[in-house]
Amino acid sequence: MTKKLKKNLTRIIICAVIFIALLIIEKVTPLFENIYIEAACFLAVYIAIAHDILRKAFSGIIHGNMLDENFLMTIASIGAFFIGSFSEGVAVILFYQVGEWFQSYAVGKSRGSIKELMSIRPDYAIVLRDGAEEEVDPDEVSVGEIIVVRPGERIPLDGVVIEGISSLDTMALTGESLPRDVVTGEDVISGCVNLSGLLKIEVTKEFGQSTVSRILELVESATDKKAESENFISVFARYYTPAVVGAALLLAIIPSVITGQWLTWIYRALSFLVISCPCALVISIPLSFFGGIGGASREGILVKGSSYLEQLNRAEIVALDKTGTLTKGVFGVDKVLSASNDASEDFILKIAATAESYSSHPIAVSLVAQYMKNHSLTPDELKSDVSDIKEHAGHGIEAVIEGNRYFVGNAKLMRDNNIDTKTAVRVDTDDRSADTSKATADEEAGTVVYIANEHKLLGLIYLSDIVKEDAPAAILGMTKAGIKRIVMLTGDRKATADAVAAKLGIKEYHSDLLPGDKVDIVESLIASKSDKGRLIFVGDGINDAPVLARADIGIAMGGLGSDAAIEAADIVIMTDEPCKIAKAIAISRKTLRIVKENITFAIGVKLLVLALAAFGIASMWAAVFADVGVAFIAILNAMRALKTSNL
Repeated sequence: MTKKLKKNLTRIIICAVIFIALLIIEKVTPLFENIYIEAACFLAVYIAIAHDILRKAFSGIIHGNMLDENFLMTIASIGAFFIGSFSEGVAVILFYQVGEWFQSYAVGKSRGSIKELMSIRPDYAIVLRDGAEEEVDPDEVSVGEIIVVRPGERIPLDGVVIEGISSLDTMALTGESLPRDVVTGEDVISGCVNLSGLLKIEVTKEFGQSTVSRILELVESATDKKAESENFISVFARYYTPAVVGAALLLAIIPSVITGQWLTWIYRALSFLVISCPCALVISIPLSFFGGIGGASREGILVKGSSYLEQLNRAEIVALDKTGTLTKGVFGVDKVLSASNDASEDFILKIAATAESYSSHPIAVSLVAQYMKNHSLTPDELKSDVSDIKEHAGHGIEAVIEGNRYFVGNAKLMRDNNIDTKTAVRVDTDDRSADTSKATADEEAGTVVYIANEHKLLGLIYLSDIVKEDAPAAILGMTKAGIKRIVMLTGDRKATADAVAAKLGIKEYHSDLLPGDKVDIVESLIASKSDKGRLIFVGDGINDAPVLARADIGIAMGGLGSDAAIEAADIVIMTDEPCKIAKAIAISRKTLRIVKENITFAIGVKLLVLALAAFGIASMWAAVFADVGVAFIAILNAMRALKTSNL
């Protein structure tokens, strides 16, 4: 609770105690037989509890923005004093302040769930300069400089670990509770907390371009784009407030002229004004979206505006990029097959990894990672056995390892060096057809690496882009959420697309696509949806940015995603989990359901009590309780949007 909230709560409690004491005195003593003493006592409490509302009301009048809830409360309470209803005049403001306090508390709590991410901003960076450690502002660190991050400190900038081993707490960024282990050579992102070892990191991005800076920018602008429901309330209030003020004036004047009972009808008109205050609507609707955005952020889903959260509720079609979205974007070794009696599977993997140890190609990185994992080697130990490396662009590597020359690459490299690859096809009889055309198809899909010496083929390694663990659940979740069409788009060859689609149960997919092709397909999908339906595109690469921008709702995979994709997207999934798409849709639907409940409840109760007040059935006390009660119930209902664990 903020100092301002505590101060206001103290003021409300003190004024409430004095107010109750005055009511008791009014009932049990003759002190208030003198109307001036009664008026002075209640007026003192009124000024203490209402001074800020009066100031806002008069400021609104001066600036031409008088028809708001402060104006309504001021007119109603001052009017009550003029007709001698002193206690009711104080009660109007006192209970209104109670409602305002709960509203501020609820808004603060909902904002807090979003602003929790603000704690990820690092206060300083320790940079190595001239052999000494220097504590500076993260903005002052340049790309290429070395920073030191001790255990317990937050990583201030994106970079690459050049020395040290540690575990990182990434919960503030991704919502993932399991620590992530990092070693030398791995990329790390700003905002993570270093849990164990000392790390030296070479900075790869300036602070303004770092992960933490981008996230903070998204959080700070999360409420800029209003949903249609919020815009409806703004338009509604613009016409509603003048209408009820006019109706109250007519209620006070016309029946009074006819009946001559001025005090009775003015009292009813003042009650009418109190009831008409639209604070329940004005506050609970934005608060519901605050709650939805806050609940999503707890799940590692950053929504750039409430309008996008609302549009998710209408999603009909989801188009997904394959690489980096449904798959990890890294190759994994499926199997190693020997084509020679004197070459074991481990030896084949060793030759492939050693030859590729200087390459940054994704296939090379995967081969090296697999062998180092099997044997607990460092990159330097692996490189020590290789020499005379020749790279054949687009085909593979030729290298001398422990005095012998080896070839590691595709079938073209083998043919160029007169190595027969047919033996490899005959060796693999488990799940592939024993014919040359099948091997060629796999080769074109980029999933097979041949290993040979100068005389013969030694073996081959099958690789594939690894499907994310939660990808099958993501497809099932979207289907259960009522998504009518799920379409996979990929630039990969058809053979690869076929395999991934089969694993995930995706029936509609397109392969061999260029970025422009993806835009064309998304355009056709948008044309096929209903008028109220929305199309979601999910991607992560820089080539996905045009499609993310064109889709009704663009969702970027933030952890591995490119800067361009995150900038173009409307929603960012920091955990890189496709299953969070269905979660985001569920959060959207819950939020919209709460918004509709609050609109229906608030307007329904308002209309009922307004009618009762106009006929004199509801007193100003009832009006006060109705107004504050409706707002309080609506606020409590809105705060349910924060809870996402049961979705």
